[in-house]
Amino acid sequence: MHNNRIYLDNAATSYPKPPSVMEAMVDYARDCGASAGRGAYAEAQMSASVLRSCREKLNRLFNGANPDHFIFTLNCTDALNLAIHGYLRPGDHAICTAMDHNSILRPLNELSARGDIQVTRVPADSATGIVDPNHMEAAIRPHTRLICAGHGSNVTGTVQAIHRIGEIAKRHNIAFLVDAAQTAGHLPIDVQTDAIDFLAAPGHKGLLGPLGTGFLYIRPGRENELDTLRQGGTGSVSDQDTQPTFIPDKFEAGSHNALGIAGLSAGLDYILQRGIASLSEHQRALSGTFIEGIENVEGLRILGPQGVAHRVAVFSVQINGMAPMELAAALEKDFGILTRAGLHCAPGAHATMGSNVATDLIPDVGTTRLSFGAFNTLNEAQYAADALSAIALAAPVSR
Repeated sequence: MHNNRIYLDNAATSYPKPPSVMEAMVDYARDCGASAGRGAYAEAQMSASVLRSCREKLNRLFNGANPDHFIFTLNCTDALNLAIHGYLRPGDHAICTAMDHNSILRPLNELSARGDIQVTRVPADSATGIVDPNHMEAAIRPHTRLICAGHGSNVTGTVQAIHRIGEIAKRHNIAFLVDAAQTAGHLPIDVQTDAIDFLAAPGHKGLLGPLGTGFLYIRPGRENELDTLRQGGTGSVSDQDTQPTFIPDKFEAGSHNALGIAGLSAGLDYILQRGIASLSEHQRALSGTFIEGIENVEGLRILGPQGVAHRVAVFSVQINGMAPMELAAALEKDFGILTRAGLHCAPGAHATMGSNVATDLIPDVGTTRLSFGAFNTLNEAQYAADALSAIALAAPVSR
């Protein structure tokens, strides 16, 4: 095994985290440990202030209308399920894209299989993965209630034009749900300017918090149209045996993952201090260095956008003559580069790119994914490009 380890699986979860994230979690566990809303003593009030502070930072980062409209969830999948299952009604029609993650596709398909809703999946360009917003608009029907879109692809890094899609949804009075799993913390997102009704994101990827954290932003007014998926204790209006109707309590039954939220809050501090524009430029620089390093390598293919425009630093690659898992193993064994091979929970994206079937050149389905984060360096991006170039040169099929 290679002695030096370079983590390039930030699309799964970011690593490393800022040291302050671990420090905040240790401080919470050591000095507080209480559950918010479950007591009037100082530690319980301290826990409540941790939650409040985190909501305020999320509101600042995404330009929300009200911190209380950021609902804490287990992860991005949990947030997307709340939005999809909670908002759609029998007889509704929903629109999504061919590039979306299973966290959108599976909830929609579950409701469709029950016969509750109809779903239109809008195709994407087979070279770039970009979905034409005009095609999204053309898919609208009289009973369309929700438009869903993954902002950034976890397969190709393709970034969709959510501002234009949001304008379309707003013009037709249709709710707009954005999956920001690959873009929150990497690119600027403004829920008001982009006309986003529901914004779902994990806390543990670009926001640099721990696993087990996430959120759903709910545009004011939409909370009255969104059903709860869970009911239970909230520490508020405990004399009532029905779920509170006010937020965030309406959607946050049970004790919070306050320990994780303390870590997420510290991650948000890092992002706000460094600046989202700076982090976005860093992503662009990493992408540019990586692409330049491999763009002329024979037998090596990058899926999706070939330049730095319309993407984040998530790359799916293939080398002729090698299965994706074989390539990932070589990157780890010979170069210490940690990647992810397979279909990445996004079968539609791979079908769009043609990487969902084995071929004479690529003897297995899927790709090998390299995804860069806030703490990767330009030298590491160049090293990854050099490693892929060396593997491609030695591959059994050169073209």
